[in-house]
Amino acid sequence: MIEVAIVGAGPYGLSIAAHFRARGIPFRIFGPPMLSWREHMPKGMKLKSDGFASNLYDPDRQYTLKRYCAENNQPYSDDQSPIGLEVFSAYGVAFRDKFVPELEEKFLASLERTSEGYTLTLDNGEVVKARRVVLAVGITHFDYVPPTLSHLSDEFVTHSYRHHDLTPFINRSVAVIGAGASSIGLAGLLAEVGAKPELVARPTKLAFHSMPSGQKRPLWQRIRNPKSGLGPGLRSRFFSDYPNLFYYLPEQRRIHEVRTALGPSGHWFSRDKVEAKLPAHLGFSPEGAKVEGSKVRLTLRAKDGSSRDILVDHIIAGTGYRVDMRRLKFLSPEILAGIRTVEGSPILSTSLESSVPGLYFVGLAAANTFGPVMRFAFGAGFAARNLTATIGRSMSRGRSTVRTASLAATTK
Repeated sequence: MIEVAIVGAGPYGLSIAAHFRARGIPFRIFGPPMLSWREHMPKGMKLKSDGFASNLYDPDRQYTLKRYCAENNQPYSDDQSPIGLEVFSAYGVAFRDKFVPELEEKFLASLERTSEGYTLTLDNGEVVKARRVVLAVGITHFDYVPPTLSHLSDEFVTHSYRHHDLTPFINRSVAVIGAGASSIGLAGLLAEVGAKPELVARPTKLAFHSMPSGQKRPLWQRIRNPKSGLGPGLRSRFFSDYPNLFYYLPEQRRIHEVRTALGPSGHWFSRDKVEAKLPAHLGFSPEGAKVEGSKVRLTLRAKDGSSRDILVDHIIAGTGYRVDMRRLKFLSPEILAGIRTVEGSPILSTSLESSVPGLYFVGLAAANTFGPVMRFAFGAGFAARNLTATIGRSMSRGRSTVRTASLAATTK
């Protein structure tokens, strides 16, 4: 039996494994490295996070994205130019090679609880026993398509998570739903490959991040709007640097902050690709959709009650992610029933442990507990340090108990 099984090998899983390895905590880790980034984000995408906030975390914080780019002749800037998806994905794989060579590229088929811990059955039939399990599954299972669209087959509607290669949409009309960075960026990338995208967004005007000036800000601006891993501002600084304090906010306040902080906005570098260049239906939400032959008719509704229809070949929902434990199909009914949740997310302790002892969640699933930072790679450092300290202490107490019991038996 191993001490810990880590499920997922994105920024969180790899950072946690690197910390465990350095601390001497026995573990096994499962999953292809950087799977969501390498296979589920559109080619040509740029990261929303600045370069300095896009690291994976080894215990000494030495192997940064900046160092990787310098060693591999890749362009890099802390905060003046965006980081490409391909560069970040390659950095994650290089991090794996350097710090987590024992990664096993296998998928979890089922997870069951036992008297001693957990039984993991992998997709190749192998059975693994572990005292604890860390679920670092990221966004993989939580893509959200609104009910007004979810009745359609994949032929006519898909989530943005499903598209890495956009070339199948060449010369096809595509309605992209959403006002966030992924939707706006995706619309721009679709146009670049020769598709015919139309953007549908609830706001009446698209918001974009400010373009970096390249100049050092005055001291008063740096104090009033400090830089952080989630962008400028005191609130963002609190979210990014103090998830352990965010934990102590009232539950409904935490949920509200996670839902509303860092609202939908496009990358500054997407503005010239989209604004005034692509058809946009702003101030509208999808009300319904129906298939007409080889196309789909999307009905849009504005706040004032007016409506319009658009006829397209396909709809891509850039409508984000919603955590729902029921979508983790590998969880046994017993485990699923034992996980206390709020709005679909697990309720966690200060050590990231769920109400099922020995089962931990990190990343998006931990956002309602520890704040918006858990939606970004920047939160992986906190998660890795927290879990390493928690499990390290628990193992030390266990060894101490064994030694005490052994000594007592010897002296009898």
